Amino acid sequence: MSKRGIVLLAHGARDPAWAVPFEAVAARVRERAPEAVVRLAFLELMAPPLADAGAELAGLGCTRVDVVPVFLGGGGHVRRDVPAQLARLRETHAEVVWTLHDALGETPHVIAALADAAIDLAGLGFAAGHHPLDGLAT
Repeated sequence: MSKRGIVLLAHGARDPAWAVPFEAVAARVRERAPEAVVRLAFLELMAPPLADAGAELAGLGCTRVDVVPVFLGGGGHVRRDVPAQLARLRETHAEVVWTLHDALGETPHVIAALADAAIDLAGLGFAAGHHPLDGLAT
């Protein structure tokens, strides 16, 4: 059986507190997928960058690494910068199958969760007879 790695790739910010929700996502992924080696990486302003996280997973013997952009949309970074960085990882670690996924914010799960959270924060969810997690696929 091959060893799996997951890189959750976030943008990065100067304020270290910005990373707290992303660290919580990484912890949740580790909890739900204990068979995978999970790393949080950043495109800029924070460490580790994708290159370092990817090299670490390759060094740990991961033969497949899924790169999941933790972005709301697939803008320029996800369409241009990330594929260029991933191409370098593919050259350096050809023994690893690298898969770049769509931005998380474009998935039905996240769209539903964001909509439900907005409704809940506005106080409309329960008052209108809807639970904030109704319709969220598991």
